[in-house]
Amino acid sequence: MLKKLKFYSILVIGLCLFSSFKDDKKPQKPNILFIMADDHTSQSWGIYGGFLKDYVKVDNITRLANEGCVLDNCLVSNSICVPSRASIVTGQYSHINGIKTLGGGLNPEVDNIQKHLQNGGYQTSLIGKWHLKQEPSGFDYYSVFPGQGVYFDPTMISKGDWQPNEKGGKVHKGFSSDIVTDKSIEWIENRDKSKPFMMMTHFKATHEPFDYPERFKDLYNDIDIPVPPTFWDNGPETTNRPLKGQSIDELQRRMLYASEDPSHWVHHLMYPGLPFSVDGLAWKEARMKTYQKFIKDYMRCAAAIDDNIGRLLDYLDKNGLAENTIVIYTSDQGYFLGEHGWFDKRLIYEESIRMPFVIRYPKEIPAKTRNKDLIENVDFSALFADYAGIPYPTSMQGVSFRENLKGNTPKNWRKYGYYRYWESSKDRPGHFGIRGSRYKLAFYYGNGLKENGYKPGEEPTLYWDFHDLQEDPLEVHNGYKDKKYQSIITQMKKEIIRQRKLLGDTDEGNDEILAIIAKHWND
Repeated sequence: MLKKLKFYSILVIGLCLFSSFKDDKKPQKPNILFIMADDHTSQSWGIYGGFLKDYVKVDNITRLANEGCVLDNCLVSNSICVPSRASIVTGQYSHINGIKTLGGGLNPEVDNIQKHLQNGGYQTSLIGKWHLKQEPSGFDYYSVFPGQGVYFDPTMISKGDWQPNEKGGKVHKGFSSDIVTDKSIEWIENRDKSKPFMMMTHFKATHEPFDYPERFKDLYNDIDIPVPPTFWDNGPETTNRPLKGQSIDELQRRMLYASEDPSHWVHHLMYPGLPFSVDGLAWKEARMKTYQKFIKDYMRCAAAIDDNIGRLLDYLDKNGLAENTIVIYTSDQGYFLGEHGWFDKRLIYEESIRMPFVIRYPKEIPAKTRNKDLIENVDFSALFADYAGIPYPTSMQGVSFRENLKGNTPKNWRKYGYYRYWESSKDRPGHFGIRGSRYKLAFYYGNGLKENGYKPGEEPTLYWDFHDLQEDPLEVHNGYKDKKYQSIITQMKKEIIRQRKLLGDTDEGNDEILAIIAKHWND
């Protein structure tokens, strides 16, 4: 009997050890840390080169690039904050999820990728900028700014405190980027460690008014920052483009207005270092002074992002999480930093539509690599699902680029990215178009956004804008009428029609836009 007991004891121990061995070998799902800034454009990342590469503080962005893969052609499908964020979480273009303009909001009942990650065993969280008006859903935990948020002492609404119209929450003392990082690290530290996590860390920076913490106030003192090559762009009259764009002179007007009276210092006009003056300066001198303030404030604001990325990376290292955590850093869209004399975004021009993007996953992605494939923000959701090992919802429109990141681009990968800007003004008309590896073609139709309350718009005087990005990388010449491009343009028009049908963006029922298209498609 004793021998039998010994035998069964040894057998049980052996089975337990075997079971433990099997568990150790079981593939472990990766954590995902998705870090996103606002308007932190590729020109200011250093790793994309450009006129600011020797001035920007990007030690930790550079570290990520050296340890992972940089996307050279990651594109936003609608270059404005709210629609871009909606496309990332829903995996749908603006015309499908219905969030086309800044006024849109994401209903908590709408499907999103976080809900599927939760169902797939992930613990999900969101800290920082949300900007989608209604309560976040699909997150086990959230702590978000109401609306745009503020840079200093921001109110943050946490799960359980949400009230209608983004009310509730409490004030957190300090600088917003530091606070978002503090709370992100705290959540990762106290998470349910039996589950993989999907953490979305969203900075307010570098959105206007480009504020920064005290530690960077003297950065760039007593030096002049160079202007971009197209800073003194002479406008549509010489470039033959269909739009005027938003001049840095408008930013100057805002700074002067905010300097007039402290009562003007609403959240979006709290520029650092006021009052600002251009008294006694000629136009060129005044524009240059505006630019110097703008670009230095912007880079100081961005330096705080880089600092905090470093804090997150260090935390992962110290806690043994780096090897099995996918780290992504991106921006919700690009931004003009004086190119063409502009600031802001919205347009299909390169500075606006390129989403800088770097990803590190030591187990799978080769270090110090770059990828030139055309990736769109709707694809992020598909990548998350792929890494998490969960089915990708058929209602979502993205395509996983996991194999692309390993250097195995599928043969049928997209040749063009589709873009549409729905908000519209006289200087920045509504438009749609496609961007390929070399050529870009856009159709400017004007307003025509009846479902969002716009009155019928003033039609542009020109409708088409074409650029050869190889011969005209700065996009200073609209080549639409050039003879050498006519066959290419004809094919690209067919491709626009194909893309609109494929993606379901046909303007059915919008008679105004359809009439403009019918009238001017062959201009």
